[in-house]
Amino acid sequence: MHRYKIFNAPMATTAATAKVTTGTNIKTMLQIATPSTRQIQLISWGYSLDASPATTSTGIVELIQTDVAATVTAHVASGVQPLDPNAPASLMTLSTTGTGYTASGEGTPVGTRLFDAAQAPGLTSGGDGINGYSYQFMPDERPIVGTSKFLRVRVTFAAAVNMLCWVTWDE
Repeated sequence: MHRYKIFNAPMATTAATAKVTTGTNIKTMLQIATPSTRQIQLISWGYSLDASPATTSTGIVELIQTDVAATVTAHVASGVQPLDPNAPASLMTLSTTGTGYTASGEGTPVGTRLFDAAQAPGLTSGGDGINGYSYQFMPDERPIVGTSKFLRVRVTFAAAVNMLCWVTWDE
């Protein structure tokens, strides 16, 4: 097995990693598409925000598997980083309906599995300025995303903020 990590932005080169706006409706921030020949086992995931998602309401960030692709900005191979420099390139499907970030269309998911969810509290709804979340699955609870499926980090916020999110997996 080989371990990979991906962010919801192009690979950082001469500029810093770009933050992406969440918008104010449900939005897929990051999508990983498994091919028909490969499944993945999730290791960890997380996100950070540059502000509270609203002053009065709580936003939600979900890690889900679905059977329908969102339309995304396609990642390129360099955006899917092997954590071992000797590992081969990832076999995840790279396209606008495959592995990518910043959805412009959500599609209509029918079959979904929720792996994790986190609330992002608004500042006046009990939030204390915490603007990030990170979770590492225990070995016996690591979800497996099946073949020909889509893993998404999806948000629903009342106010747009900038987000950086990431997922680490074995394939």
